[in-house]
Amino acid sequence: MQKEQKIMSNAPIDLSEYDAITRTVQRYINGGKSGRTTDMKAAFHPEATIFGYIGADLFGGPIQKLFDWNDQNGPATELQGRITSIDIIDTIAMVRLELENWTGHRFTDLFTMLKVDGEWKIMNKVFHLHP
Repeated sequence: MQKEQKIMSNAPIDLSEYDAITRTVQRYINGGKSGRTTDMKAAFHPEATIFGYIGADLFGGPIQKLFDWNDQNGPATELQGRITSIDIIDTIAMVRLELENWTGHRFTDLFTMLKVDGEWKIMNKVFHLHP
């Protein structure tokens, strides 16, 4: 019986990648603060998706659902966002974002990101709306 090998890269990540991911996530936060989808749209891949629960109801599908909600919700001028973790593996990344006071709501977002044509884009947003 052969022993299974796990191969992991120990290559250091260029710190500029963390900065680039942070800038992408900040575009999303800025769009929430302004209430304008045009401010956040550049953070997302056009085929991105969103999933999470609002109460007992599943909110999911194309990222346009988030854009529509953001436009209807209006500016969240008191919105505060904190990235609590970034995990990068070459051209993919996972980001955890804590959001306070999105017009009275608190969210935890998990983003899967992909480096597309040299730019980090959010491919999927999964969220938890705190009660």
